[in-house]
Amino acid sequence: MSVSAFDLFKIGIGPSSSHTVGPMIAARQFACKLRAAGLLPATATLVTELYGSLSATGRGHGTDRAIMLGLAGHQPDQIDPNAIEPALASIRETQQLRLLDIQPIAFREKEHMLFLRKSLPFHPNGMRFVALDAAGAELASAEYFSVGGGFVVDADGQRVLNETSLALPTAVELPYPFDTGADLLAQCSRHQMSIAALMLENEKQWRTLPELRRQLLAIWQTMAGAVQRGCASSGHLPGRMQVQRRAAGLYQQLQNPDKNAPLDPLAAMDWVNLYAIAVNEENAVGGRVVTAPTNGAAGVIPAVLHYQQRFVAGASEDHIIDFLLTAAAIGIIYKKNGSLSGAEVGCQGEVGVACSMAAGALAAVMGGSPAQVENAAEIGMEHNLGMTCDPISGLVQIPCIERNAMGAIKAINAARMALRGNGTHVVSLDKVIKTMMQTGADMKTKYKETSRGGLAVNIVEC
Repeated sequence: MSVSAFDLFKIGIGPSSSHTVGPMIAARQFACKLRAAGLLPATATLVTELYGSLSATGRGHGTDRAIMLGLAGHQPDQIDPNAIEPALASIRETQQLRLLDIQPIAFREKEHMLFLRKSLPFHPNGMRFVALDAAGAELASAEYFSVGGGFVVDADGQRVLNETSLALPTAVELPYPFDTGADLLAQCSRHQMSIAALMLENEKQWRTLPELRRQLLAIWQTMAGAVQRGCASSGHLPGRMQVQRRAAGLYQQLQNPDKNAPLDPLAAMDWVNLYAIAVNEENAVGGRVVTAPTNGAAGVIPAVLHYQQRFVAGASEDHIIDFLLTAAAIGIIYKKNGSLSGAEVGCQGEVGVACSMAAGALAAVMGGSPAQVENAAEIGMEHNLGMTCDPISGLVQIPCIERNAMGAIKAINAARMALRGNGTHVVSLDKVIKTMMQTGADMKTKYKETSRGGLAVNIVEC
C-alpha cells in the first residue's frame, strides 16, 4: 500500500494517536461492519476488550472515551472537541449507546469495556470487539491493532481507513517510488529533483495540485491553531496530577520582555519551547491537533515550522509546502521500515521520529541538498535512540510535553549541523532506523507506554 503525506499528517483530537485516534477509527469500523452485514438491528450490546498498552494506559490516554465515541459514529477528524464531553455524559448517564447514532444498545462501562493486561501477539495495542444479541449470543467479533500514528490494521494486517479516506485509492503506481532513505536519495539524484518536488509528484497521483496545496495549508493552519489555543488557555491539565498549563504564561513573558535586560542571543529557543508546549498542552486536554506523526509528538514539527516562518529570513508559503512534504517523505521511510508506536519501540518512535522529520524538513527549506536533508534526519534520530515512553499516571503530560520542546530544539540543531557539512556521513538514515527497531526490541516492556517503569513509577502522585 502506498503511503501519502496525509497518512502521516492527520487532523484529529488528543491525547494520543495510537490510544485515542486509532481506537476511535477501529470502533467505528466495527460498527460499520455490523451495519454492512445487516446485524445492527439485532445487536443488543457490545463488549470491547483492550489489551497490552491500550489496557495499561488506556484511561489516561482516553482510549475508553475514544471507543465510545467511535461506536457512536464519530470520526477523529470530524468531531467537534466541544461536543465530546456532552456525548460521553449522555452515554454514561443513560447507560445506553447508539451504534452509528442508529441502533440503541445497553452500555455499562465496567461490564462492556474490559481492560486486560496481556497483549495479543501481533502488536501491544490490540483491541477486540464482540457484538451480542438480546440472548447474549455472539453475532460478530473482530480484532484491530492501533500500530502508531493513528494507523489501524485488522487481524490480517490489512490497513483500516478512516471513512473520510475511503474515496482515495489505497494502491497507486507512484512515479517516484521509494521505500528507504537510499531509494529516496537515488531517485532525487537520478531525476535531479528535491525531496519536496519528488513528493509533490507522488502526491499528485491522489490529488490535484490546487487541492494538495489547500490541504497542506489546512494542516499548517490546524497546527497554528493549536499553538494559538495553547497560548490563550490557562488552568490545569486533566488528571490527578493537576499539572499547571504553562504556555499562556510563557507567551505573556515573551510578548512583554524586560526592556532593560541585555539582548538574549538565544531568545528564539524560548519561542520554540513555547510553540511545542502550547501544542502538547492542547493535545493533553483532548483538543484539535495534527498527528505529526503521532499525537504524543504533535508539537515538534509545528514548533520547528513556526521557527522557520518567524526567524528565518525570506520565509514563505512555499516553504510551508516544501517543509511538510519533506517531513512526510522522511516519515514514510520510518513507517515502512521502523515504527511510530511508543508501545512498540518507546518514545524514540514518537518524539524521535518527529525530531528526525523536522530536522530534515528544516534543512531542506534552508537550502540543503537531499544528502544534507538525509544527514539532518539521521542526526535527529541518532540522538534520540533508546528514549523510553514512561508517562506518569498514564497521561500524555509528563515527560511528554517538555519532551516535545526538547525534540524541536534538537531538530533545529541537527539541521544546522547537517547544513555545515556536505551530506557525507558515516551512519545512514536507514542504518539508524534499523538501530531504532533493534533498540526497541531490546527495550523492556515496562518502558514502552505501560506506565510501569521509569518516571511513571519513580514519581509519587499527589
